[in-house]
Amino acid sequence: MSISKLFLACSLALGSATLCLAPAVHAEGQPAAKADKKPAKRKAAKAAKPAAAAAAAGATAAAAADGEDEAAEPSVTGSAVTEFACELGNKVTIYQNTEDENFIALRWKKRLHRLKRVATTTGAQRFENKLYGLVWIGIPAKSMLLDSKQSRQLANECKSPEQNKPAETPAAAA
Repeated sequence: MSISKLFLACSLALGSATLCLAPAVHAEGQPAAKADKKPAKRKAAKAAKPAAAAAAAGATAAAAADGEDEAAEPSVTGSAVTEFACELGNKVTIYQNTEDENFIALRWKKRLHRLKRVATTTGAQRFENKLYGLVWIGIPAKSMLLDSKQSRQLANECKSPEQNKPAETPAAAA
């Protein structure tokens, strides 16, 4: 019996709160909230457009000045090409310009991405494209491609033809 009284009291309280929040009505028949918000939204949108356009133009100019346009497809003419065969049949192609060691172009799944070198303390080669979340890590034995946005490996055990060659033993070298 007390549960039904509690339920009835809660529903009455909710109903009265809903009535208190009903919008006031202007003489034209429009709710006051709608009549007041439209001009304010339009003014805010008009004021935000030039500011957003200026910010985007500044960001684009800064990216172009640094050469970091990560969304644009990079040019690979005159680059050294290294093809990597990875586990599960995946393939990655790296295009590296000998004059610019700070960037590489990486072909993954029929798309070319531009990656920027990131300094490491271990000596591994690390390149990133923050826009797409791609990370290429290369060590002498193998390389791997990671997706930093989804925290997963895209390609592992990637080896170039040079890395696939068996290592020479010291006796064979002598």
